[in-house]
Amino acid sequence: MTERRRLSDAEISEQVASLDGWNVAGGKLHREFEFENFVEAFGFMSRAALVAEKMDHHPEWFNVYNRVVVDLATHDVDGISEHDFELAAAMSALAS
Repeated sequence: MTERRRLSDAEISEQVASLDGWNVAGGKLHREFEFENFVEAFGFMSRAALVAEKMDHHPEWFNVYNRVVVDLATHDVDGISEHDFELAAAMSALAS
């Protein structure tokens, strides 16, 4: 496995600009997804969980009814890494 490193603020700003709907909040990549109903939200979470497990990267997330709130950070580097952006992009693709 490649050694992960914490991205600089400039690197984070550059990459987050290319991810629709994502921003940085509390030192983590953050996005709120909204779906038609609970079943769609839960389906998204199920699909995202399979991707996250395969990547060995697990999101902090919260769900109420049709809304899923996601925060991503790499605990090993105590910040945001490329790994977070990879999972964020995969989650965005799953939601679209």
